Amino acid sequence: MTTQILTADTPNALWLSVNPSFRRLEQQLLVPLNRHGGVVAHWGYAQTPDEPSDLEVALTLLHDYMKGCDRPVHLIGHSTGGLVGLVYARRFPERVKSLTLLGVGVNPAIDWKANYYAQLNFLPCSRTRLLTQMVHRLFGQQHRRYVSGLRTLLERDLAESLSLHSPLERFSLFPGGVSVPLLVAGGQADTIVDPVQVQGWYPWFKPGDRLWLCPHGRHFFYATQAEATATEVADFWQTVELNETATSLLQSA
Repeated sequence: MTTQILTADTPNALWLSVNPSFRRLEQQLLVPLNRHGGVVAHWGYAQTPDEPSDLEVALTLLHDYMKGCDRPVHLIGHSTGGLVGLVYARRFPERVKSLTLLGVGVNPAIDWKANYYAQLNFLPCSRTRLLTQMVHRLFGQQHRRYVSGLRTLLERDLAESLSLHSPLERFSLFPGGVSVPLLVAGGQADTIVDPVQVQGWYPWFKPGDRLWLCPHGRHFFYATQAEATATEVADFWQTVELNETATSLLQSA
């Protein structure tokens, strides 16, 4: 069954989540973002193991929610959540004030699952061992007592979240920009969506678009370096708001 989780009555920003198992990680960023003055709602998409993964279903449900907003909002998402925001902003730019992509490369379908399935096909090792390796790649070297919990988190994400990849097929999406203001952020130490993938956005940038690489950040930099990420995102949103106000004043003069 598909569900939506919404918080905040009158948000000016919307966090897009398609990974229910990562809710605790997401809260690490949402708390300082709200403290920086944003009113950030959480939109969540979940599915049962029997449901097919379908990007169009998620986009339809997101559009149903956005039609209830009385003004455009800032969209922000990590990995596949960011990809949902990217496709939505391309289709309905009039409903989007800005788009912030975290851990989304210029080839936006690349995520940790695509990397996992590629290794699963070629490396002669067990699922448990491969997921343990993914824990260290995604979060850095961890003490043994933490590895099991993080591995369980990844196992849940494989089962519960919207996935555009499988052991038999990889999803791809043509690179390209958006007409709304864009912030692309990545981790300097991310081996899933590496800095080259993040910097690949430059040819698609418009004046005012931004790119930020989180120092020492891995794939989940938004949670491990939440305060620094929140500062960058909040400053971008504020700049978008100021530019919009200045444009309105010039047009009314």
